[in-house]
Amino acid sequence: MKLLIKNGHLIDPIGQENTGMNVLIEDGQVTAWLKQNEEAPADAEVFDASGCLVAPGFIDLHVHLREPGQEHKETIATGCASAVAGGWTSICPMPNTNPINDNAAITRFMIEQAEHAGLANVFPIGAITKGSSGEQLAEMGEMKAAGAVAVSDDGRPVPTAGMMRRAMEYARDFDLPVIDHCEDKSLSSGGVMHEGKVSLLLGMKGMPALAEDIDAVRDILLAKETGSHIHIAHVSTKGAVEAVRRAKNEGIHVTTEVTPHHFTLTDKAVEGYDTNTKMAPPLRSEEHLEAVLEGIKDGTIDAIATDHAPHHEDEKALEYDAAPFGITGLETGVGLAFNELVHKGIISLEKLVELCSSNPAKIFKLEGRGTLVKGSIADVTIIDPELEWTYKANESKSKSKNSPFDGWKFTGGVVATIVGGKIVYQR
Repeated sequence: MKLLIKNGHLIDPIGQENTGMNVLIEDGQVTAWLKQNEEAPADAEVFDASGCLVAPGFIDLHVHLREPGQEHKETIATGCASAVAGGWTSICPMPNTNPINDNAAITRFMIEQAEHAGLANVFPIGAITKGSSGEQLAEMGEMKAAGAVAVSDDGRPVPTAGMMRRAMEYARDFDLPVIDHCEDKSLSSGGVMHEGKVSLLLGMKGMPALAEDIDAVRDILLAKETGSHIHIAHVSTKGAVEAVRRAKNEGIHVTTEVTPHHFTLTDKAVEGYDTNTKMAPPLRSEEHLEAVLEGIKDGTIDAIATDHAPHHEDEKALEYDAAPFGITGLETGVGLAFNELVHKGIISLEKLVELCSSNPAKIFKLEGRGTLVKGSIADVTIIDPELEWTYKANESKSKSKNSPFDGWKFTGGVVATIVGGKIVYQR
């Protein structure tokens, strides 16, 4: 099967291309870049990308797919449908399923379910410890052989420096990045939002920025000691951004990601007690949001990841203290990046592609992805930077609708998603 993407503007940071170019795909691989007046094979299906950005497929390093065990919130199939509708060709699900993805059998099951759905690629993240209990290391080597690309205990951060050091040494031997949700639970336990003026006014227990800062600094020091690759998940505080910046200047192997909600909203959004503003890490105050934007701008932050966390509406309908943390994000991530970063001049289109595609591919060593150079896998995200659209949660492809962005208007959105040379989503 041949597919020609014509009349688009190709941006490929790895291939060092940022110009009008046609992309020829054959049997799931990119076979050539053609000038727009160059002749193409007559038997190729044509996708007209006039006025659109043609980018290597976007890769979301941090999602929750809930299967196995909580299929009422999301299945791998519905999560993949939501991903491709949002322009993500590959997603990396966290291990907090039920049972926890702490062994090769569950890793394989997740990949097989994704293959059966035939939409987005799924690259599972295995648990650091068995049952994510923080007590005994999981079989990282077996999970990697089954297809895991990194390890994390995600929302249950590794509690002690001793265990984290052992985990890093073990993961290093398998060349696996260690991802940490940086939160010192002894400081944040019982908190439901950012600790600050707003939490005081609302009478709600806060989660201090310090809880994230301390864990980030601990992990960075351990990465320096062990030579392991630490990836800081969903960075949200000024202190954590500064710690990553210092570590990079020292040559420590640290990478980090940011979510769209953390560069868009502050803790003021919680004032209406909408449980769709409850997430971990929490929405922070203005100074932290500004530090995050600066980290995106200066390259301290490597990737945009959604932390897509679906919850059933009955769970989110509880009072604020009792509702679960997390929001959906796969279908709003690109729109928020355009609204808050591209159109406000904080980043260029090329930088957007780096944050969503080429950098994520490098961080998790996803061979043949994050670029559209000849011979690469034909995962493509096609975006119209001027497309005006409104997000309606009730029309989402996800099983869950827990988004604070319902009804938001966006300029810039996905018009098509191509996975392995096949058009899997078209607006």
